[in-house]
Amino acid sequence: MTTTTTPSQTPTGSDFAALSRRIIDAGLMRRRPAYYVLRLSVVTLMFLGGWTAFLVIGSSWWQLLTAVFLAVTFAQVALVAHDLAHRQVFRTKRPSAIAGLLAGNLGIGMSYGWWMEKHTRHHNNPNHDDLDPDVAPEVLVWATGSAVGRRGLKGFITRHQAALFFPLLTLLAASLKVSSVTALRNGTVKQRGVESALLIVHAAGYLAAVLLVLSPPQALAFLLVHQALFGVYLGMTFAPNHKGMPHPTGDEDYLRKQVLTSRNVRGNRLLDAALGGLNYQIEHHLFPGMPTPNLRRAQPIVRAYCAEIGVPYEETGLVTSYRQALRHLHEVGAPARAEHAAR
Repeated sequence: MTTTTTPSQTPTGSDFAALSRRIIDAGLMRRRPAYYVLRLSVVTLMFLGGWTAFLVIGSSWWQLLTAVFLAVTFAQVALVAHDLAHRQVFRTKRPSAIAGLLAGNLGIGMSYGWWMEKHTRHHNNPNHDDLDPDVAPEVLVWATGSAVGRRGLKGFITRHQAALFFPLLTLLAASLKVSSVTALRNGTVKQRGVESALLIVHAAGYLAAVLLVLSPPQALAFLLVHQALFGVYLGMTFAPNHKGMPHPTGDEDYLRKQVLTSRNVRGNRLLDAALGGLNYQIEHHLFPGMPTPNLRRAQPIVRAYCAEIGVPYEETGLVTSYRQALRHLHEVGAPARAEHAAR
């Protein structure tokens, strides 16, 4: 059920400060080293275990099951990299950066520096049509004004983007790699040499393992299944969070800018693990440095506070969140469909 109230008309300058005091007093900004030791150990064992199984099984079509397992593992590595970027794991910048490079560049073949810069801009202005790179018109269009005037393949995708959303997620892993290489070539990544070297090592090791162990048909099938499912899983962790939520004007205060553009997804601890805590998107956006296991405890405090000050707080089930995102995509594509029909 979605909880909403009538927005407050009172001055809002101190609203976030008051909420922040409650969160700090509850001890929810404290580090959780034991949790992250366990989580990083589990994800590392999954990564090493998956590739060990790959080598042991050898040339076999059973490797498609290994591809599925490694797709889940790669997504979990990406979620760890997300927490590292927000310094939820380590207190200082250097260990966070080193671990992030190992997880992102070496582990899954994505530029950590490029993604962190992009994700920071998203957090600063979530769902803003001009300032949030996650809603910039690319393959998919999230703002109605960008849907008009597209031609060819882009126009076709825009007209049918709701139906094509999940199939297009199969290309997300490849898109991340292309964007990473593009950023490195453009010189927009600070540690260009280190990041390039780690990406090359990842690509060489990955392709060598696949091509040397598997037959050509098996190698192609493994690569397609692994990368496609990795993209789908990763995309499904982010899709419920902001898509279909309001797009701010830029005049909102910090608390409203973060809360009104975000959606929480109800679930149990299994869902928390599957989505890396991103199902508590409102709390994460308000307190991006909060360790993941504390988000669940912060939720009732944030929800109650939003009710006190009259700020709508969106919370729904997982399936409903996808429906809302797809409905928004369909509505955004309406002008493109009307334009196409009028030709």
